Amino acid sequence: MDVQGYRWVCWKVWFCRLAAVLTLGLLLILFHWRPRLAVLARCSSCPLALADVLLLRDGFGQQYVVQVLTEEVADNSMELLGDQEDSEWRDTVQLHKEEKMLLRYYLFEGLRYVWLARKGAFCRVSVLNEDWTCSDLHSFQNGLSPLEQSSRRHIYGPNLIDVPVKSYMRLLVEEVLNPFYVFQVFSITLWMVDKYYYYASCIFLISVLSISISLYEIHKVSLKNKSVIDAVLTVSSENLMFNCTLFTPQQSTTLRNMAHVATCSPSLCPGESVPVLKTPLPASEGRYSSDSERRHTLFCGTQLIQAKGRGTGGTGAIAVVTSTGFFTAKGDLISSILYPQPINFRFYRDAAKFLLFLGFVALIGTIYSFIVLRRSNATVLELVIRTLDIVTIVVPPALPAAITTGTIYAQRRLKRQGVFCISPPRINVCGKISLFCFDKTGTLTEEGLDVWGVMEVGPTGFSELVSEPRLLPRGPMLYGLACCHTVALLGGQPLGDPLELKMIESTGWLDSAFGGYRVLAVMRPPAQQLQAEGTVSCPGEAMAIIRRFPFSSALQRMSVVTVAPGGHPALAFIKGSPEMVASLCLKETVPAQFSSILRTFASDGFRVLALGHKTLDGKMDLKTVERLRDMQFLGLLVMKNLVKPESAGVINTLRLAQLRTVMVTGDNILTAVNVAKSCGMVGSDDRVIFVHATPHTAQSMPTLRFHLGEGGATAAAGSVEVITQVGPLIRHSPLILSTGLYARMAPDQKTQLVKELQKLNYRVGMCGDGANDCGALRAADVGVSLSEAEASVASPFTSKSDNISCVPLLIREGRCSLVTSFSLFRYMALYSLIQFCSVLILYTMKTNLGDLQFLFFDMFLVTLLAILMGTGGPSEELYPRRPPASLLALPVLGSLLIHTSMIVLGQLAALFVTISQDWYIPLNSTKSGAENLPNMEDTCVFALSGFQYIIMAIVVTKGYPHKNWLVLYPGPVIGKLLQLYNISDMNFKMLLVALAALNLLVCFLFEVCI
Repeated sequence: MDVQGYRWVCWKVWFCRLAAVLTLGLLLILFHWRPRLAVLARCSSCPLALADVLLLRDGFGQQYVVQVLTEEVADNSMELLGDQEDSEWRDTVQLHKEEKMLLRYYLFEGLRYVWLARKGAFCRVSVLNEDWTCSDLHSFQNGLSPLEQSSRRHIYGPNLIDVPVKSYMRLLVEEVLNPFYVFQVFSITLWMVDKYYYYASCIFLISVLSISISLYEIHKVSLKNKSVIDAVLTVSSENLMFNCTLFTPQQSTTLRNMAHVATCSPSLCPGESVPVLKTPLPASEGRYSSDSERRHTLFCGTQLIQAKGRGTGGTGAIAVVTSTGFFTAKGDLISSILYPQPINFRFYRDAAKFLLFLGFVALIGTIYSFIVLRRSNATVLELVIRTLDIVTIVVPPALPAAITTGTIYAQRRLKRQGVFCISPPRINVCGKISLFCFDKTGTLTEEGLDVWGVMEVGPTGFSELVSEPRLLPRGPMLYGLACCHTVALLGGQPLGDPLELKMIESTGWLDSAFGGYRVLAVMRPPAQQLQAEGTVSCPGEAMAIIRRFPFSSALQRMSVVTVAPGGHPALAFIKGSPEMVASLCLKETVPAQFSSILRTFASDGFRVLALGHKTLDGKMDLKTVERLRDMQFLGLLVMKNLVKPESAGVINTLRLAQLRTVMVTGDNILTAVNVAKSCGMVGSDDRVIFVHATPHTAQSMPTLRFHLGEGGATAAAGSVEVITQVGPLIRHSPLILSTGLYARMAPDQKTQLVKELQKLNYRVGMCGDGANDCGALRAADVGVSLSEAEASVASPFTSKSDNISCVPLLIREGRCSLVTSFSLFRYMALYSLIQFCSVLILYTMKTNLGDLQFLFFDMFLVTLLAILMGTGGPSEELYPRRPPASLLALPVLGSLLIHTSMIVLGQLAALFVTISQDWYIPLNSTKSGAENLPNMEDTCVFALSGFQYIIMAIVVTKGYPHKNWLVLYPGPVIGKLLQLYNISDMNFKMLLVALAALNLLVCFLFEVCI
């Protein structure tokens, strides 16, 4: 982020105040729209160390103005960072002959940035603790003194994830100062001066109604967001601070910003898709990071299910606060919702440029009307009013609202279909999606896994597949299946990863009470099994878990340490990806047919896990168990993950629409290929090429190796990290353009893949169900979540259905919305050009449209047509051709030019035909404007322009029929009300209809041809 410093200049400030008074506040409105101009006008550039105001520019080119704040801190607060860092976050100034310590900082999007003199910049306050080690966190267990608490509260600020809820008065001021409503006020004032009282009054009432609805909706959304974010806490969350120590209770509760030992639920926990076990943080000298130490960190919003540790009576656990407020994981997520990234969509960019084009047209019309009115000896007031009136006609206030009309209709339809949207502008982006990424487990396949069987290693290799693991003989394999997990008991019910729950269920073993302070869990075999063996259920038959190392995606495994009563030595078990477990085991214990059997299972779509074990001696440090090698290979656990029945149909629909589909999974590549074939991503006759990426090392450059499908064992032996580790090689090759499957992908790699695809000008969609997809869902142009947890908050769209059937629906609605917005925008532009041409022609004839004529066109005819244009639903099929999104493309501008030419020719033809009639009566040349009404010139132009409004609605939407009844026989009442001349010649009326039909035919044929 680029930061520039400015200081207030007294004389500039007073000059701007005087200018604001002289311009009746218009200068302040300009400053409100362009804060950068306010800074440049009232300040002068200066070093950041002396700045009062900062001008920020983010990576998207958007600019913000923030005030530099100062806060007095106590002298002893400098002890927080040490004497050598005093100058990094304080300024010393002389106040009343007493030396005071001032903290200089600013707030931006909820984050606090403090001044660090040594770095010469404002940095996030979290940088002050970036060098903390794990040992440092252990030293904070005793808590903080009141003096330390006060110091940290001053520096880091309160622990708040605050959703601002603005008052109705503030919302009213901000809404009224919107350029749209400022232009409305200008237009209404001008129309009142020009005596268009009815029209001005209607626009005023509609504007008030629009503002009222907008204020209500904004306030309602703010309250809803605040209620979602606020949570019930067991401690006052605002009083939490960095290094604060908390005692976590044993019972279920919800806590923020803590790290230590717990079992937590995924419902509110960012980064976790299933209940997980959090273990104590090791007291190492390595630098602490919430990403690398995820297994030991409780994230903000975590629902704590169970905790045990060093509390009184062995209950509860000690937690040390490492992040607060918006610096937490949940705070970062909420910040992305409150302050979303700007949508880089061509339609929205072109809309702003198109308004400038209409402004240029208004300038030409203003010059022409000035010349015409000047020649007719109009007064100065008439010249000003008429020329400014042209601007309100060419640039209609309703033009920006036309952009959102299509999205409003589409959002309502999506809600009825069970798809909820928190970012309506993204609906139009859905219409341009060219590639969709899908997670595998839980998205394309069923969430749950079923145990297919176990293959245990014997003296001669793998044994036959045992479909019921409970039938395995007593031994390390059965013990590993029963104990190598992180499942915990809560109220007698097991909680944990669904895969591990299925694994334990297949063994028949039970997770019983803890059985002691230092025992994490006790696993017992079923009572009937013991009785069958002639024994009785007793503690001697149990296995106690004394240490757990939860699964790590980086290590691709998890570990546990177990003991059995009777003086037996401790056993260490590992469970993880077969390739990783095999690499940690003795080669002589891994069967020779390991690779071929693994490839067979993976190719058939099974998920395979391997287990290993090792006997520990009494002197071994249990902290090193996770790094054990030379273990004994035990066998394979085979699980089946079925493809959802809807997946194949949806993928086929997308492929027929020529939308590219990509699978992104953390599973084995062979399993991913099988699922891709099952759901149609890969055809049965397609040749599959495996790509294996070798990362960059000190001795070699990154390389890619290619293998045909049948020889893909080598490719499956390692992680396909083509994005992070060979990114430059990928970007300069066609590989990423043709790769359809990405396996062994970590969450951050999914995000990087989406960004790389976007760099290739793809409009990328992402569909996932787990919180590990949050980053990719946020980075994608369109993120669709099938989860009700944090992933649904991170993505613009959330589906109530648990399958991908919502994806084609979303794309169809996006295309419908984009076409509707596109058509309405063009129609509103053509509507203004029709009225623009009518007014200039009538100005030339010394007359103008009447008050009620304007009202009829704008409020009734055009509004009704616009509503009808927006009500059309989406097509039932997805077509290969995507709708256009550029308003400045040559076909669009060309069609507008042709349509405008036909509009001018049609109105001039109607005027000349009227003048050529025998019964034609010229208007009174001594009057001008609406004073000349009714007259034949105005009536014929009004009649044909009425047809043209309907014609343009039909043309730009390519098929909305309307009945042209008004001009043939409006009736005496309507004719008098609208100040129309009563022409009795029916042949003339039919001639006008013929001209309108010719106009329709030419415009429609041209629109269809392009």
